[in-house]
Amino acid sequence: MLRVEEDGPVLHVTLNRPEVRNAINDELIAALTSCFSLMSPYIRAVVLSGEGDAYCAGGDLEWMRKAGGYTQEQNYEDALKVAHLFQAIVECPAVVISKVNGACFGGGCGLVSASDVSVALDTALFAFSEVKLGLIPATISPFVIAKIGHSQARALFTTGEVFDSAYALRIGLVHAVAPATELDQAVEQKLKAVLSAGPRAIAASKKLAQKPPQALEAVARLLAEQRSSDEAKEGIGAFLEKRRPSFSVKR
Repeated sequence: MLRVEEDGPVLHVTLNRPEVRNAINDELIAALTSCFSLMSPYIRAVVLSGEGDAYCAGGDLEWMRKAGGYTQEQNYEDALKVAHLFQAIVECPAVVISKVNGACFGGGCGLVSASDVSVALDTALFAFSEVKLGLIPATISPFVIAKIGHSQARALFTTGEVFDSAYALRIGLVHAVAPATELDQAVEQKLKAVLSAGPRAIAASKKLAQKPPQALEAVARLLAEQRSSDEAKEGIGAFLEKRRPSFSVKR
């Protein structure tokens, strides 16, 4: 259901339900939430992808059919678990890179929106397809709107239209697009960039980018704290001495 493989400071997390195009259900949600919530502090980057020819087709229809028999309170508890999954991805201090290797619908777009960086196959298709099923993209909405803005979200949420990777790139849902022969290479390029930088600085920058604009005094304090850290001293010293800093991991 979920394949997790360590490669030094990189964790490869693969949705492994190809028979249903990696659709998410309650078991997969629990496994993913645990993975991102309990991640080793030594992991600096996560590559999130799907097995087979799909990234994630959204919610598993059998799971949603079962939820149709729940009480409203049971449905609330179930939906809250989904929302906590996306929040766990956002709060994970490691850089989460979505490798969108195929179809990405509904909750799959939520996973992409919660990720920090997304690289998509040039033939991948996307959709906020919930309205086609009489549903709404509620639990993913905070993360999607933060990623693509209100205007695009309103258009895509209300039509449920399918769009391609070029459009996803244009609206900021993904950050790079590559053909199948170059997808791994494009992800590797992002990994090299992440692993060459200071992990503490990256974690702090990730938090910084998620907050609304802050007061001048607050951002000055943040920079002062980081500037006085051992990591910053090592990074600046290495640059001036024309050497690789100790926190840089060569790929």
